[in-house]
Amino acid sequence: MTDNVYNFISLAMKAGKVVSGEQGCEKIIKSGKASLVIISEDASSNTNKKFKDACLYNRIPLYTFGEKDKLGMCLGKGVRSVIAITDENFSSNLVKLITETKKNTGVG
Repeated sequence: MTDNVYNFISLAMKAGKVVSGEQGCEKIIKSGKASLVIISEDASSNTNKKFKDACLYNRIPLYTFGEKDKLGMCLGKGVRSVIAITDENFSSNLVKLITETKKNTGVG
Protein backbone atom coordinates (compact mmCIF):
# COMPACT_ATOMS: atom_id res chain seq x y z
CA MET A 1 0.00 0.00 0.00
CA THR A 2 2.86 2.40 0.75
CA ASP A 3 4.09 1.78 -2.79
CA ASN A 4 1.08 3.76 -4.08
CA VAL A 5 2.29 6.83 -2.18
CA TYR A 6 5.86 6.49 -3.42
CA ASN A 7 4.63 5.96 -7.00
CA PHE A 8 2.46 9.06 -6.78
CA ILE A 9 5.36 11.12 -5.42
CA SER A 10 7.44 9.83 -8.35
CA LEU A 11 4.70 10.91 -10.76
CA ALA A 12 4.61 14.38 -9.17
CA MET A 13 8.39 14.59 -9.54
CA LYS A 14 8.18 13.75 -13.24
CA ALA A 15 5.56 16.49 -13.59
CA GLY A 16 7.99 18.96 -12.00
CA LYS A 17 5.83 19.53 -8.92
CA VAL A 18 8.27 18.33 -6.22
CA VAL A 19 11.05 20.18 -4.44
CA SER A 20 13.34 18.01 -2.33
CA GLY A 21 16.04 18.52 0.26
CA GLU A 22 16.14 20.85 3.23
CA GLN A 23 17.42 24.00 1.52
CA GLY A 24 15.07 23.75 -1.45
CA CYS A 25 12.08 23.05 0.76
CA GLU A 26 12.90 25.93 3.13
CA LYS A 27 13.05 28.29 0.16
CA ILE A 28 9.77 27.10 -1.38
CA ILE A 29 7.96 27.23 1.99
CA LYS A 30 9.11 30.80 2.63
CA SER A 31 8.06 31.85 -0.88
CA GLY A 32 4.55 30.51 -0.24
CA LYS A 33 4.65 28.17 -3.23
CA ALA A 34 4.49 24.89 -1.28
CA SER A 35 1.05 23.34 -0.93
CA LEU A 36 2.19 20.30 1.08
CA VAL A 37 5.33 19.25 2.95
CA ILE A 38 6.23 15.64 3.74
CA ILE A 39 8.88 14.74 6.32
CA SER A 40 10.22 11.19 6.50
CA GLU A 41 9.43 9.24 9.66
CA ASP A 42 13.15 8.73 10.28
CA ALA A 43 14.13 12.41 9.92
CA SER A 44 16.09 13.94 12.78
CA SER A 45 14.24 15.72 15.58
CA ASN A 46 15.98 18.94 14.52
CA THR A 47 14.62 18.63 10.95
CA ASN A 48 11.18 17.76 12.31
CA LYS A 49 11.05 20.83 14.52
CA LYS A 50 12.40 23.19 11.87
CA PHE A 51 9.83 22.16 9.25
CA LYS A 52 6.91 21.86 11.66
CA ASP A 53 7.55 25.42 12.80
CA ALA A 54 7.98 26.71 9.23
CA CYS A 55 4.81 24.99 8.01
CA LEU A 56 2.80 26.17 11.00
CA TYR A 57 3.97 29.75 10.48
CA ASN A 58 3.22 29.65 6.73
CA ARG A 59 0.01 27.61 7.12
CA ILE A 60 1.17 24.74 4.95
CA PRO A 61 -0.08 21.19 5.63
CA LEU A 62 2.63 18.88 6.93
CA TYR A 63 2.58 15.08 6.93
CA THR A 64 5.05 12.52 8.21
CA PHE A 65 5.46 9.56 5.89
CA GLY A 66 7.98 7.01 4.71
CA GLU A 67 11.69 6.61 5.06
CA LYS A 68 14.52 8.88 3.88
CA ASP A 69 16.06 6.34 1.53
CA LYS A 70 12.73 5.37 -0.08
CA LEU A 71 11.72 9.01 -0.55
CA GLY A 72 15.02 9.70 -2.27
CA MET A 73 14.77 6.58 -4.39
CA CYS A 74 11.28 7.39 -5.70
CA LEU A 75 12.61 10.82 -6.72
CA GLY A 76 15.64 9.35 -8.45
CA LYS A 77 17.93 11.07 -5.95
CA GLY A 78 19.89 10.28 -2.82
CA VAL A 79 18.48 10.21 0.70
CA ARG A 80 15.80 12.90 1.29
CA SER A 81 14.31 13.78 4.69
CA VAL A 82 11.85 16.35 3.40
CA ILE A 83 9.95 17.10 0.20
CA ALA A 84 7.51 19.84 -0.77
CA ILE A 85 4.72 19.53 -3.32
CA THR A 86 3.98 22.70 -5.30
CA ASP A 87 0.68 21.73 -6.93
CA GLU A 88 -2.71 21.75 -5.15
CA ASN A 89 -4.12 18.78 -7.11
CA PHE A 90 -1.09 16.58 -6.47
CA SER A 91 -1.14 17.66 -2.82
CA SER A 92 -4.78 16.82 -2.20
CA ASN A 93 -4.45 13.41 -3.87
CA LEU A 94 -1.27 12.68 -1.95
CA VAL A 95 -2.94 13.57 1.36
CA LYS A 96 -5.75 11.12 0.54
CA LEU A 97 -3.25 8.37 -0.31
CA ILE A 98 -1.17 8.95 2.83
CA THR A 99 -4.26 9.04 5.07
CA GLU A 100 -5.66 5.88 3.47
CA THR A 101 -2.33 4.08 3.73
CA LYS A 102 -1.88 4.97 7.40
CA LYS A 103 -5.45 3.91 8.15
CA ASN A 104 -5.06 0.55 6.35
CA THR A 105 -1.64 -0.27 7.79
CA GLY A 106 -2.41 1.00 11.29
CA VAL A 107 0.63 3.30 11.19
CA GLY A 108 0.53 6.89 12.42
